[in-house]
Amino acid sequence: MIPDSLKFKKLVIGCGNMIFADDGFGYEVISLLEKMELPEDVGLIDAGTGAPYYLMSIMDEDCPVEKIIIVDIIDFKLEPGTLKKLGIENLTKIDKYNFDAHDMPLSDYLLKAKEAGIEIVIVGCQAKRVTMPDIEVGLTEEVKNSLVNAVEMVLEELKD
Repeated sequence: MIPDSLKFKKLVIGCGNMIFADDGFGYEVISLLEKMELPEDVGLIDAGTGAPYYLMSIMDEDCPVEKIIIVDIIDFKLEPGTLKKLGIENLTKIDKYNFDAHDMPLSDYLLKAKEAGIEIVIVGCQAKRVTMPDIEVGLTEEVKNSLVNAVEMVLEELKD
């Protein structure tokens, strides 16, 4: 049975853990989007570190998802707070540490979703600091300053 959170044509999935500084970027973007009026076919998921579990559910043949927008931190050695929109072909270039969910790489599940005909877009933000295993709640200023632009990137993708 498909969970209600996956009964949309377009899903925005925020990844990361808000207790490890900039790793909370995905959560913060989803929080801003939740305050907006979005089309009825759009679902928002704060997946935290559980994104692979949601992606496994999407593989169900009855799932209507046509597009997934992942929001997460990336590590491309850019200036902190730099945003980058990535396609599935960029996954092999992403530092595994910054694109996995506690030893469950998202890239494997995203590649399977793409094979199933689901469009995949990643909105990534270069982190300045990820404090795992030390707890630090709150984004660095550089990443916090990128939130509005990240939301705009997601909204632009939702128009397609």
